[in-house]
Amino acid sequence: MTESLGARQAGVRRNREALLAAAAAVFVEQGVQAPIRDIAGRAGVGLGTVYRHFPSRADLVTAVYRHQIEECVALAATLRQEPIAPGEALTRWIDAFVEFLVTKHGLGVALQSEDPSLLTLHTLMLDELVPACASLIDAGVAAGEIDPEVTAYTLMRAVGNLCILGPGYERAHAQDMVARLLLGCRADR
Repeated sequence: MTESLGARQAGVRRNREALLAAAAAVFVEQGVQAPIRDIAGRAGVGLGTVYRHFPSRADLVTAVYRHQIEECVALAATLRQEPIAPGEALTRWIDAFVEFLVTKHGLGVALQSEDPSLLTLHTLMLDELVPACASLIDAGVAAGEIDPEVTAYTLMRAVGNLCILGPGYERAHAQDMVARLLLGCRADR
């Protein structure tokens, strides 16, 4: 009986991981409002399996982005340990943050949603990403490379606004504008 319980738990984990990977890929292609059936199909499971793991779309969106947020947080810690200038570390982290934002069609809409279950995602981003960014800004300020008036929250909001893509404003435009924004954050400008 223990063996079958272990096999069942392993199957549940595999399904959850497959769903998260499928949802991440589908969100990149179609946005966070993609049909759940597309996610289930890509994961090779039925709709019931999706809803057993994630009772609402907000639960699925939050789970997918939670992992990616954790990766951004880990990157900040890694960059602080690398033998690079703090300003360069901040630039690399912001580049990764931009990539996170521009490949997540509909994330901005989800974050601004009135859906109370999506507040978790917004809170998670604030609780995890803002301190990660702040640690890089603080290092840059201490090294005299970043203007001490730059705050993580304001910088991240500005970056987020610059990453809202649309007709005639694509990923390359967002990356260019964010690079210009970061130049304005330098202490030596």
